[in-house]
Amino acid sequence: MNPTLIVRRLGRVDYEATWRRMREFTLRRDVDTLSELWLVEHPPVFTQGQAGRPEHLLAPGDIPVIRSDRGGQVTYHGPGQVIVYTLLRLAETGLGVRALVSALENGVIDLLAELGIDAHARADAPGVYVAEAKIAALGLRIKKGCSYHGVALNLDLDLSPFQRINPCGHADLAVTRLADLGIELAFDDCAERLATRLAARLGYTIPENS
Repeated sequence: MNPTLIVRRLGRVDYEATWRRMREFTLRRDVDTLSELWLVEHPPVFTQGQAGRPEHLLAPGDIPVIRSDRGGQVTYHGPGQVIVYTLLRLAETGLGVRALVSALENGVIDLLAELGIDAHARADAPGVYVAEAKIAALGLRIKKGCSYHGVALNLDLDLSPFQRINPCGHADLAVTRLADLGIELAFDDCAERLATRLAARLGYTIPENS
């Protein structure tokens, strides 16, 4: 029987408060704590990963910059970006860290295929790409054998802040969104469909009342 996965729909929430809540959840959880997906979007914010290098922040301007404990370099979050935070116990999934990253990427790729979009992952740069443009970013932290942070899919957010950074540490990396690929989806619909695809890739069951 697949393990159960709880889905929480948190709406538009502050990045730093949500990050601290994820970390506290992970530190408190025990073997009986069910794993969760949190569906959110954030007000405009740049986030730096643990190894983030300051030279990749070109001109942040009035958008706040928060140093986080996830992996990876700098990225941007804002309204119109579907974020799924993955609070999982790796032992439940049977996956190592690299395989977990691949499962999350493939969940996004599954959703895009469902929408008629051909997408792929890259071995040299985690995330999901359409042609050469990045449409979804990914960053994780593993603590006590559990993951937090997760994946961010560009739905219809303003892409101009990406010009103020080297996205994920790559200069001149093109970034795209579903709206530019002719896909119109409501935020909640996109988030629910992505959660379903991720759960399937990870081997979880989402209860009907979740």
